Amino acid sequence: MKILISNECTGLDNSKVEGWSAYINKLAKAFVARSYTTDIPLKIMNDAYVSLSFVGIDEIRSINEEQRGIDKATDVLSFPILEMDNGKLISTVEDIDFEIDEDGNKVLNLGDILINPDVALDNAAVYGHSEEREISFLVAHSLLHLIGFDHIESDDEMLMIKAQKELMSDIGLAFSDEESEITNHLEDNIAYPAGSIAKHCGYVSILGRPNVGKSTFINYITGMKVAIVSHKPQTTRTNIRSIYNTDDSQIIFVDTPGVHKASNKLGRIMVENSFTSAKNADAVLLIVDSRFSEAGSTEKKLLDLCKEYHKKVILAVNKADEISKGKLLPIIASYSQLYEFEDIVPISARTGENIDELMKVLEKQLPEGPRLFDSEYMTDQSERTISAELIREQILHFINQEIPHGTAVEIDSFEDKYEDDAKDEYDRKCVVIKATIICERDSHKAIIIGKNGQMIKRIGTSARINIERLVDCKVYLELFVKVREDWKNNDTLLKSYGFHAEDENAL
Repeated sequence: MKILISNECTGLDNSKVEGWSAYINKLAKAFVARSYTTDIPLKIMNDAYVSLSFVGIDEIRSINEEQRGIDKATDVLSFPILEMDNGKLISTVEDIDFEIDEDGNKVLNLGDILINPDVALDNAAVYGHSEEREISFLVAHSLLHLIGFDHIESDDEMLMIKAQKELMSDIGLAFSDEESEITNHLEDNIAYPAGSIAKHCGYVSILGRPNVGKSTFINYITGMKVAIVSHKPQTTRTNIRSIYNTDDSQIIFVDTPGVHKASNKLGRIMVENSFTSAKNADAVLLIVDSRFSEAGSTEKKLLDLCKEYHKKVILAVNKADEISKGKLLPIIASYSQLYEFEDIVPISARTGENIDELMKVLEKQLPEGPRLFDSEYMTDQSERTISAELIREQILHFINQEIPHGTAVEIDSFEDKYEDDAKDEYDRKCVVIKATIICERDSHKAIIIGKNGQMIKRIGTSARINIERLVDCKVYLELFVKVREDWKNNDTLLKSYGFHAEDENAL
């Protein structure tokens, strides 16, 4: 089988496409070798072809609007020629489905794939995938769509996930189980997961200065701790996606690091990821602290950014339960002079006051369209990732010096132990975790370990209790401490610890 590749995307370097084509050609061979369709003879499949075009954002948005009624630029679209269901023909192959190639042979046209590299590579940055892996996955995913694989029903979804894993493994770009689970629910081309009907669906970027309550808000609406909370600023370091579902809507919230003056590469990554989140969102939720009577330079900078991107902004005045209503009105009036907000809602992320009203306001700002994630998903963060953050939260809690902002946590191993009669992946007896706390100096290491190991024991005990609530079983946690000098300015170490700019051109 041949995949005929064309680059119709202005600004996309042909050398990039040539680099991707090596994996795409491997996919074509693996796809035929796997014999996912037995209704079409192997000789016909060997001679078949698929057209793959890399197109720009405007074109893929236009096609989405024309073909699907969705005003959105997605990463990929696929258009099958044959009527098939999980590799089986629904209707017979007709002569019209064949074309004559340059050698005069009859070849079967399986369909067309369109990929927008801008959206695809943004997704690669979000999930920490290489460009080759992301593009190859989209091609593998689309090839399966062309022969009738889908994921509307759960049984069909499992077949498709299995086939995707096989193809990616065949070309040497296998996903881990965690990555496969997340990637399967990226923005998709033809269908969405079960229960996907929704009136409104889209991304809301949460912006604000450090410690205004963004993570507290996220934890309240999801009903679980997906973002760590501390009285220290700059607690959140990466963009965390949390999914809020109602019967007729889905809001994907992106909790961003607080915007602050960055003093190192890590800080610049954090701030730029906040800006990237706002740029790509359908709407922006700006959270401010009601205890400050007017906007500061940070809020003004964020609002200037929203003006530049022509964003719909909802203002949430948090900690409204801590001041009188008489003091609240002047704050609202002051902010109203700075921006034409879609709405202004006083809330308390801690108590939940007015959160329901805020959700109704946000729903109205989102475009119509199906759910982008399965309705059972609450976050794109894996248990492994959240566990690392829960450990870091306890470092922030117990150590008061500047040391916490010089630490990172790396999960070395995360092993599930199952009951003998386990029926599914949730029948776990326990989880065994080994993690390393990274710090910048030997003196910091000594403080983290503490006299006779008391401090690290305290951190470990508190973190273990929180992780047990997350995984709903017994946890055995072993902590180590390593020194990596100036890791916050080391590109290699930053990436290995999971910190990267979502827009690589921003730095």
